[in-house]
Amino acid sequence: MGNSNAGQLQTTRFEEVLHNSIEASLRSNIVIPRPVFSQLYLETERPLTNDGRTENDDEDDEDGSESNSPTIPYQMKPTPEGCCTTDGFCQEGRDLRLSSLSADSLDVPPGFVLVGVKSSSLPETLLVCAVDHRFLPDEQGHNALLGFSGNCMGCGEKGFRYFTEFSQHINLKLSTQPKKQKHLKYHLYRNNQGVLVKGAPICWRGHDGQMRRTSSTLKESHVTSEEQTQNLAAHVQGVCTVESRVDPAAPHVQTKLPQSLTNGNHTAPAVTQPPLHQSGPGRATVPGIHVNAGPPKKRHKGWSPETAANSQSESTLKMPPGSSSSGVIPSGGINGTRSDCAALPKPSQSLTTPPPPLGLSVTVPDQLLHTCRLQPVIFKGHGPLPPLTGNVSEVLVSTLLQSCYLSSQALPRVYQHYGPSPIQPLSTEMQILLTVYYLVQLGPEQVPLIEDLERIFMRSWRESHLSEIRQYQQPQAATPGRHYIIETSSSLPGLPQNLYLPNLSQQPLTPSQLPWLAQLAASSCGEAVVVLGEQVRSLAQGLQQTLDQLMEGQLQNTKYVVIIVVLGQETQSCVVVTGKRQCRALAESMLSPSESLREVNQQLTTGGAQELIHHCNSLGQDGHMDSILDSATVDGGETSPQLTGQEPSEDRGLKSTSNSPKERAPSPKDTCSEYSVEWCEVRPIQLAVARKLLSHVCAIADSSTQNLDLGSFDRVSFLILVPPSEVTFQQTLLHLRSSGVLQDFGGLDQKCRSPQKAEHYVVKVDQAAQVRIDSFIQEAQSNTYTLYILVHDHAHWDIRSASYSSSDPGLGLVDQLLNSRQVTDAQNILILHVTSFPFALQTQHTRISPYNEIHWPSAFSNDVDLYHEKTRYFGVSELLESTRSGSSLPLMRHDSSFESMTSALEERFPKLHSAVIRTTVLIQHYCVALMAASCRIGSCHNLHKHTSVETLEIVQSLITAPQQCPAGHGHMVLLRIPSLALAAWAHRKLSRVRRQLGLEESFEIILGNPNKALSIGQSFIKQIKMWLQIQDSDWVPHTYLELEALPCILILSGAEPLGESLPRSLKYCDLRVISCSYLQRTTLEQELGLAAYLVRHESRLPHNPGPGSDLLESDAEKLSSTDNEEEEGQENDDSPLSSQQLQVCPEGGAVETISVQNITSPKVQRGHAELVQTPPILYTQPPAQNQTHPQVPSHSQTQPVSKLQSQSQTQTQPTPQVSSQTFIPSSAQNTNSQPETGQSHRQPSKSASSGSLSPRSCSPHPNCSWVRGVSRPPSVLLPRALYDIITASDSSGLPQCTSFLPHMSVAWASSFRPLLTKMMTCTEQSLYYRQWSVPRSFHMDSNNLTGGRSDNFHPRRLLLSGPPQVGKTGAYLHFLGILSRMLIRLMEVDIYDEEDINWSEQSEAVQYQLSNAPWPSPDIMRTMPYDYTVHDPKYDDISAVYCPGYRPDSEGSAVRQEDVYLRRRTTRIKLSKYAAHNTYHHCEQCHQYLGFNPRYQMYSESSLHPFTFTHLLLGEEIQLYFIIPKSKEHYFSFSQSGGQLEGMRLPLSSDWSPDCIKSPIFTPTTGRHEHGLFNLYHAMDGASHLHILVVKEYEMAVYKKYWPNHVMLVLPTVFNAAGIGAAHFLIKELSYHNLELERSRRLEGGGPVGEVWPFIILTDDSCVMFNAVDLDTHNGPSEHAVSLKQVLQHLEACPDLVQFGLCGIRKWSSSGAKGQRENKQWVPFSRGHLHDFLLLNVDRSQNIQYDQNRFTCHDVDFSLRLHSAGLLVCRFNNFSVMKKQIAIGGYRTFIIKTKVTDVPTSVGPSQYVCAPDSKHLFLASPAQLLLEKYLQHTSHKLFPFSCRNYIRPVLSVDCYLNLGPEVTVCFVSSRPHSVNISTTGMLFSGLLLCFTDSFVTANFLKKFTFLKGATLCVISADRSSLRQTVSRLELEEEWRFRLSDEFQTANAKEDRPLFFLTGKHI
Repeated sequence: MGNSNAGQLQTTRFEEVLHNSIEASLRSNIVIPRPVFSQLYLETERPLTNDGRTENDDEDDEDGSESNSPTIPYQMKPTPEGCCTTDGFCQEGRDLRLSSLSADSLDVPPGFVLVGVKSSSLPETLLVCAVDHRFLPDEQGHNALLGFSGNCMGCGEKGFRYFTEFSQHINLKLSTQPKKQKHLKYHLYRNNQGVLVKGAPICWRGHDGQMRRTSSTLKESHVTSEEQTQNLAAHVQGVCTVESRVDPAAPHVQTKLPQSLTNGNHTAPAVTQPPLHQSGPGRATVPGIHVNAGPPKKRHKGWSPETAANSQSESTLKMPPGSSSSGVIPSGGINGTRSDCAALPKPSQSLTTPPPPLGLSVTVPDQLLHTCRLQPVIFKGHGPLPPLTGNVSEVLVSTLLQSCYLSSQALPRVYQHYGPSPIQPLSTEMQILLTVYYLVQLGPEQVPLIEDLERIFMRSWRESHLSEIRQYQQPQAATPGRHYIIETSSSLPGLPQNLYLPNLSQQPLTPSQLPWLAQLAASSCGEAVVVLGEQVRSLAQGLQQTLDQLMEGQLQNTKYVVIIVVLGQETQSCVVVTGKRQCRALAESMLSPSESLREVNQQLTTGGAQELIHHCNSLGQDGHMDSILDSATVDGGETSPQLTGQEPSEDRGLKSTSNSPKERAPSPKDTCSEYSVEWCEVRPIQLAVARKLLSHVCAIADSSTQNLDLGSFDRVSFLILVPPSEVTFQQTLLHLRSSGVLQDFGGLDQKCRSPQKAEHYVVKVDQAAQVRIDSFIQEAQSNTYTLYILVHDHAHWDIRSASYSSSDPGLGLVDQLLNSRQVTDAQNILILHVTSFPFALQTQHTRISPYNEIHWPSAFSNDVDLYHEKTRYFGVSELLESTRSGSSLPLMRHDSSFESMTSALEERFPKLHSAVIRTTVLIQHYCVALMAASCRIGSCHNLHKHTSVETLEIVQSLITAPQQCPAGHGHMVLLRIPSLALAAWAHRKLSRVRRQLGLEESFEIILGNPNKALSIGQSFIKQIKMWLQIQDSDWVPHTYLELEALPCILILSGAEPLGESLPRSLKYCDLRVISCSYLQRTTLEQELGLAAYLVRHESRLPHNPGPGSDLLESDAEKLSSTDNEEEEGQENDDSPLSSQQLQVCPEGGAVETISVQNITSPKVQRGHAELVQTPPILYTQPPAQNQTHPQVPSHSQTQPVSKLQSQSQTQTQPTPQVSSQTFIPSSAQNTNSQPETGQSHRQPSKSASSGSLSPRSCSPHPNCSWVRGVSRPPSVLLPRALYDIITASDSSGLPQCTSFLPHMSVAWASSFRPLLTKMMTCTEQSLYYRQWSVPRSFHMDSNNLTGGRSDNFHPRRLLLSGPPQVGKTGAYLHFLGILSRMLIRLMEVDIYDEEDINWSEQSEAVQYQLSNAPWPSPDIMRTMPYDYTVHDPKYDDISAVYCPGYRPDSEGSAVRQEDVYLRRRTTRIKLSKYAAHNTYHHCEQCHQYLGFNPRYQMYSESSLHPFTFTHLLLGEEIQLYFIIPKSKEHYFSFSQSGGQLEGMRLPLSSDWSPDCIKSPIFTPTTGRHEHGLFNLYHAMDGASHLHILVVKEYEMAVYKKYWPNHVMLVLPTVFNAAGIGAAHFLIKELSYHNLELERSRRLEGGGPVGEVWPFIILTDDSCVMFNAVDLDTHNGPSEHAVSLKQVLQHLEACPDLVQFGLCGIRKWSSSGAKGQRENKQWVPFSRGHLHDFLLLNVDRSQNIQYDQNRFTCHDVDFSLRLHSAGLLVCRFNNFSVMKKQIAIGGYRTFIIKTKVTDVPTSVGPSQYVCAPDSKHLFLASPAQLLLEKYLQHTSHKLFPFSCRNYIRPVLSVDCYLNLGPEVTVCFVSSRPHSVNISTTGMLFSGLLLCFTDSFVTANFLKKFTFLKGATLCVISADRSSLRQTVSRLELEEEWRFRLSDEFQTANAKEDRPLFFLTGKHI
């Protein structure tokens, strides 16, 4: 695919990689599979030839003939006939030359770049093509995918997947194998004139040039670090050659190292064959040694084939806590505790630690710390460390280096399968030598990181063992002396680009060589690293000598002393850190965070910091700060500084502060129209996340594990756990009250109805939380029908195990509460973890399934655009991007002046903690800046030199901002001081200075103590209340969000942020005091996340969007920081001005006495509210035309102030956009012209970091600082050390901090892990941490052992992760709301709510029975008239049945005609506890009933039983099948001989049981196996009953699957296409046959025959609930839910029930219970049509059958015939049935389809019939269905005289057919003694005869009178019977027929069509 040796190398490598990866996976016990295809990347190195050139260096040469690799004969394929073969043209004849296409507009697809192709036949020009950028290397030669993907820019042909094919297409005409590395030479770009020109060469070698060895020896006079290293390498090579007796002519080994050894996850050593096992997506780049195991092959720089080699199958390798692999703070510069020597792993042979010899001890000199002003740190290495005596408290000992050595020697288990393999761990000597190399490369201010050293070891070991694995696989004679260039990333500053290591894999480094090789390596850095080797005989001697030299001052310039002792074949070593900065950093990192805070508190309480404070207060020649403040107070005429400052005098404050809060009256003029606070608006992306949460919950419920039964819950309750921060607690309450969730829950929970009760749902996780959690658990246990959601917000905060003994009683509570058995085992408790940093919860022992993780939609993948967000997230990636742009002052930066002052004081006060020193200096800077900006100090004091420019800018902006807004709006300055004691001291200090300067009313100083509530001055509270329009006199702010626009300094204390959200007015985030010692990813990111913001789309200025920025925010949780939820301030369309519109107007303002130009941060429009994650690089829009952006010096923060001012004032021209971000004008104090008040008048100047000013805007208040600042992200100030770490990145741009240990409570599972890759998704990142991190013993998941299982996930535990302040609180609160509504929705169903139709007001109300009569009297019922009219609303579109006393409402009829096609009216009703359910309901009580539970499956095993009976109408035996579960067999009788089914057992009429239903229940159903309401367990209230589902044969299997514990009656095959009439026909006839059988069995047994219970129940599959009427209420009849058991037992208990043929109940409607009509009394019983729920007496109705052919209106037809037979029909109106709307399946779903195709077609009703013997489109539907549908839709034409003529109905004999709603049908029965209406005097408009029998005679028809021209319709099964009927009934005497009046249904002959004849009455 475009590579050299494509025919053999690529194929071989692919098969090899695939084979080896599969083999490794089989041998490994890792659960997560390793990727295979990610290994197929180009390699980074190539071997060197003997002359020092890399192989194939000739690629730059034209002919390519100088390669040492054997050339492969290559013959290009012949060009197809007719194709162009001209050089410079493609085969289609299109010109490809750059000279021809330079001015053309070329269409380049996304992801492709233009590349110049080098052709040997056209050396003077390049050919233009488009290549997918993924197959090209970056600027450092990395990350090129193997293969090729390109397009021809001439003819436009696309999709070339092979470079060989492409080279033929563009006519390269090569004699050698085409390869992209040789011919794709240059990038192409368009210059300023738009001309396409040649650009930079494509870097196929990893750098712009090749590494060529210039000489074999170098002179020692070379001064550059690179030359020194090369010199060192030359000497090392020479020594190795001599010692090893290697041929001196053999070429030397070169190993090339760039400037860093950290995070080089995209580079790898050059190997020509893949390693044995590769799995990870990336790996560390560490220096190593390598040999060539095979013949040289051309390879390309890029990703090595052993990229994933470090992800060996070591997921089960558990390193103890003391090892660096297990991460005792692996990246924190040896972070850990002072006792980190515990639990060391078992050392290897080279690290055996025997007891030290007696008498060899080291005496620590007295006054060591006082004399040397440092506390040396001793790293234990190899061998035992001698005991220390004397002043041991001033020396620290760490085992981290020893742990690193041990972990790097733990050979991966996978290599143990190779038997006598030469693969060996890294030798002791090599470890020590690599350690020396690492220390040599560190800068003077750098602190060593154990993880960096660990990566170096892994890289070196990998280089060695891969080559030997290759030799093991391919035992070929390796060419000695091959050279390899090893590339690493450049993320670690201070390392030279080339570091040469000897190839010791062939000649191992001997102990005797080590000391002087190490000394030789250390000689390149002067005195920074000293190696004590040959001059010492023991570690004790070396340590003693080092300590003595320290005391004598001989090691002042030495940072590290490496002691190496060789005792025979044993090598011992240790490292002594003697650099002051390094010792301090390492010593502080060895303290835990709590220990560090305790030490700070101790130094403050004991007065150890007083000298420092006094020193800082002294300003040298400018006097003492306190004296200057006192003089300022006196000179200014202020009141005494002892005053509290709550009520200052009128003249207090700045002279220019004329509108301070105290002096401004709240008048309408003093308001800012742009001010708005919106905390609770839910954004689209939050809705999307809430729905994702809901879908995951539903997925758990829908899984087969039945871990969550949503159907069993009727309500939701919740409890939110938050960290023990009062502000976070109040903030969550604020969001909860404003979210509307409490209102949603208010109807269900009385506790929710009062806003003051919101505290019931939020709990701080402190000691008092135990009581609330216990109450919560008890409540959950007692309310099993309530689903409880336990939300664990800020979930990464407390993950300590409850069983771990801790001095802090506040830790371990989460484990104690959330992981208790009561919570985990509760089936109705769901746990939701919410965090911005999920890494600590994603370990090998995690309790959260990866499938239960919900990640915030990634802006990197443009998911956010799907939600139409107005804002994008501005996070750490954008902050980092601002540091890389050279044209603007970055948003994230460090303060050089501050750092230099703290460094000097740290050397002066070595005993003080750095936090004390840095805080003291910082507060002194703020105090001096306040003095300088207050205009109270005379100009004689040169104060600006005692503070930094950054601090001065912050203070000036803080003071002047409120002056520029009529409402006094300002911004917030955040000071992050972790120590509570230091924060309190800083608050007191700043408050005193503010009071003395008279600035008490200008801004507030707030101490943010997590344990205390906010304390705000009354004047500022009044101002906030006025802004927020709050009338409550007792209101006070409780959260930082409520401080919106308040000018203030917030001192945020606490060991870590606890989820506090910050307002949009935050402008400066000062983190200069945070600790640099704890370098875990979570710790860093949650501090940086304080500056997370939203920016609006329209505010983003254009730049060149690059690929996704790092791992930080390419996904949801990438480098996010705190779990703060900013749910306020959603930007409106009329929100503050965008960056294009932001204008500044000069106006009179404050007086500035300091002639210093404020340096402000670059600003990008910012929103805050609920934040959304942004793409890694901020996308911006073009600036307005009237706005200019001056070029700003990239080093402006270090330039003199005057120079900055002059530059900013002179630059007016627009600046070309260089950086990736363009910033807009800055803070307001830089935009005001200053009036003359004794000081020099200042003209408006431009901020050096912000750009030029624009003309006045039309905004109402353009100078309001809050209006401008609310749309800009804050500036972040960091410590220099932290800044260097965060901004360091590898060659791919991945920040170094992403490779740090994720959390202090977890450890790395193995040193052989890969690195995180740049484009990992959040899911892949989760899998990475789940594979490569393990919890420590004090982690709450450490006891979550798998117990032999592959996982131990909790089934009801979810994890929501997203960037800090992105809106997670609003998302999960909305989730709670929609979950509650969904459960209510699940508990609700759509019930048909329709009033009865066809009621006539003319009918008189006659009271036949008392309203409260319990049962009907047969005698009274016979006196009641039968109501022929159909009242069921579902039959609104059928023909009315003529009833003598009924007169229809013509208007209503017309309206009904229009409503036929409208949706039927429904209403939502909550399910009662007696409801019937479908298959989705599976509560615990239903398990046995349904048969799904494994415990009951033995009872649900079913057997198929045939049953045969004979019926006259069918003419043959009918064979049915019963599916009977074993649990239901007692309802049936079987023969004793063969076990054949004989019938159903029926009870006696005298039998009665309170828990038994006598009548068997039959439910015909089709197409509703999931949605049919067949679960009658709750409806029957547990009563015993027989329920039989009547299904069609083809649906038998699916119904049996869903209802395994139900009895099923399977209809015969011939009924597969039949309608509901056939099912009811067969049920009734089968039941009567079974009744006769049961009577026979009882007769044979001697029992009574006539007492067998003759009733069955026919019910619809949509009957969901039943109701009973309560007549005792004062407001009339009302209904309440009752069980089906109660209804049936009441019906069955009717004394004279056997005298009734058919009974039923009323259909429910919302108005039906108030009386059938408002003017009537309640009628308990009535006679009329019955539907849906029937109690049928099969004995009395034996001669009345359902019409088996009917599809529609079969129940109307049956009721009419039953009544005409004289049987009593009774409807119990005291009961009603609710029918659920089910849109799926059912017998009313008919599909008319043709015989030609099987899909439904649009065939009109007129085509349902045709003339006999005609050519017509035959239909595949049953003939009866076609006939019924035809008559329904066309009868108004067939019977025109009856159309809308109720008194002239159509006479229908012995059957009822639906002739459409416009035609009325009069039903009469031809049976003798039948009951019919009186037809005397009636004129009929038509006659309908359907399948007439012998009872219909000519004399019978002559009783009726017909209109002249009335229509006759005779229907028969065939033409013969049709003619016989006409002849037998003598119809031709009164009716006229024509040949054209005979029709048949549109069925084929084999489908047996029906025939009918029409005629006219004479």
